[in-house]
Amino acid sequence: MAVTLNARARSTYGKNAARKLRQRGVVPAIIYGHGDETRPLEVSLAELQRLLTKISVENTLIDVVVEGGSTTSALIREVQYHPSRPQILHIDFLQVHAGEKLHMQVPVRLHGTPVGVRVGGGVLQEVLHHLDVECLPANIPEGVDIDVEHLDLGGSIHVGEVTLSNAKILNDAELVICAVTNPTPEALPVGSETEDGVGGDVQPALVRDRRKDADDTPFAHGSAQPE
Repeated sequence: MAVTLNARARSTYGKNAARKLRQRGVVPAIIYGHGDETRPLEVSLAELQRLLTKISVENTLIDVVVEGGSTTSALIREVQYHPSRPQILHIDFLQVHAGEKLHMQVPVRLHGTPVGVRVGGGVLQEVLHHLDVECLPANIPEGVDIDVEHLDLGGSIHVGEVTLSNAKILNDAELVICAVTNPTPEALPVGSETEDGVGGDVQPALVRDRRKDADDTPFAHGSAQPE
């Protein structure tokens, strides 16, 4: 499913030009592709923020509608944020073509509560949160849905057990996606009573000698941040 984002061609470049765009509520952008010309664009910050809240950034096909030009199908390749503020600085789009196979990551979505958790007191551990797939733009899966209701204590699901229609999974078939395991006992706190006496074999962390750490003092709060 493709969604739409409006854009305009951009003719200004550099840090100062980009800063002025952001002051007007506009985000600098580029769109590029295999053998395609790189085009500088600008998009509305408000429209972009609305879009990012309702899509899966990794695998949603977007129709970028350039004012006075054509509509281009693209994927988001990178969203650059300010290092210390929740501000979008720049966005990169990858232009895609109808017959061109894509390599991308899609999220794993587990459904249900395993019997080994409900009855056996186990814990469901998700090892892989994304799978690498190859597919055509029209066949991009929104996610990999896996039913885990049947998993008993000690049971697991491997990549080789999962199939997708119109898409090829590229991960090693032997990799574990999820498993139901025994709960891991929490470590005893320092000083707790054990069969070996107070504290048992648990060793307290070494206290750092602050006299030797004088050179480790971090920069003062409020140091300049990169733009």
